[in-house]
Amino acid sequence: MKFEEKHVGNGNLVGKSQTSGGEKHQANGKTAASGKAQVCVKQEANGKHHTPRESLNTYTWQEIQRHNQESDQWLVIDRKVYNVTSWADRHPGGRWVLNHYAGEDATDVFRAMHLDIDIARRYLKPLLVGELAPGEPSQERNKNSQLVEDFQELRKTLEAMNMFDANLGFFFLHLTQILILEVLAWLILYHLGSGWLVTIFISFLLTVSQAQSSFLQHDMGHLSIFKKSKWNHLMQKFVMCHLKGLSANWWNYRHFQHHVKPNIYPKDPDVDMGPLFLLGDYQPVKYGKKKIKYINYEKQHLYFYIVGLPLLMPVYFNLQSMKIMYFHRYWEDIFWVSSFYIRYFITFGPFYGIFGTLLLMYFVKFLESPWIVYVTQMSHIPMKMSKEENRDWLSTQVLATCNIEQSFFNDWFTGHLNFQIEHHLFPTMPRHNYHKVAPLVKSLCAKHGLQYVNKPMLKAFGDIVRALKKSAALWMDAYYET
Repeated sequence: MKFEEKHVGNGNLVGKSQTSGGEKHQANGKTAASGKAQVCVKQEANGKHHTPRESLNTYTWQEIQRHNQESDQWLVIDRKVYNVTSWADRHPGGRWVLNHYAGEDATDVFRAMHLDIDIARRYLKPLLVGELAPGEPSQERNKNSQLVEDFQELRKTLEAMNMFDANLGFFFLHLTQILILEVLAWLILYHLGSGWLVTIFISFLLTVSQAQSSFLQHDMGHLSIFKKSKWNHLMQKFVMCHLKGLSANWWNYRHFQHHVKPNIYPKDPDVDMGPLFLLGDYQPVKYGKKKIKYINYEKQHLYFYIVGLPLLMPVYFNLQSMKIMYFHRYWEDIFWVSSFYIRYFITFGPFYGIFGTLLLMYFVKFLESPWIVYVTQMSHIPMKMSKEENRDWLSTQVLATCNIEQSFFNDWFTGHLNFQIEHHLFPTMPRHNYHKVAPLVKSLCAKHGLQYVNKPMLKAFGDIVRALKKSAALWMDAYYET
């Protein structure tokens, strides 16, 4: 998430903030602190903050937690209180990311999701409205302060070890692998013709290319591989939009919500798959008690193989991507995605024609879909899902994710997403460093009694179905309850 990128949205307020404490509303609808706090906000915006700390308005956690609505959003970062209501629609990571943390301490998620903290803080300065009262803890009272401090110390240690520095050569090799597969598929077709055996073989090559492109674009969405952000931005557009034919903006805004609140219903869009699938313990009971039965959820672990595995990429993701691009007028994404289809028609059209090329395109996505479903869901669906519990960052991520045992094949097959715990704790860390930090994370989890789950890949695949079956049983018990 890069603040140098073009802002999304129309820049308007989500809604006017409610007055509280010593605040007042200006004529343009923006909230400003009164008295000395107002002066401080202006000085912060100009980068000339010389006002003593005691001049800031102070707030208790009880007061801050009231500002947790879409029209009234406050965050706490490093004990400073920010009113982000007016910024939400312009936030490069999407407005929902901010809303999900409204009224909460966002210190660790702020550090985790931003590549350049100094740039991000420039945007925070004019939003400052106060700070925590001296007697208030740095986090909400329900959180383990020692655990939070230990995790923050671990992050500082990893920063000192340069674990957040990306190896450009590593990602260049992965891009080279993808391009070689694409070119090889065309060369084989050009020299051997469009027989059915050749078509099957080039479909296999293109499927591998598509899956590896998924993992590479995932890296581009999180990391600063190039020194200049515009090159990171262009590279993600190239990989996600041109090589895969999906909207980068759609993926970013959906994926960032998943990262900040994984497996939290309904804040994580990845766990809200109703009415097709009911996940976790909460959603099946909710549907069951309301006597909702769009589908026979008792069989969801079976129709997962028929619907979930083959149709996620060619149907669900493609339709969502097109819908978001069209309704939000993401013209840059539309241009790049159009180039994906143009490239396919130019490359394969002379051999298969227009209709045949479309069939090839969606056949490849059909083959890729089970690969992506298993890799992305095996670390989340079997784990804890709940409504908002406002846990600390470490607990939130570890309870909702699990790792898959490391091997050369597992690393390649999953794009290093077998280290899902480390990836969720440190989203901006390049994947080639996950295995180096895993022992330190595991040690910290052991110290604080958090279960660090690491399982074989085949067991993880099976756990998806077992979790779906368990959720189905919960729905049945609630639905047929008299």
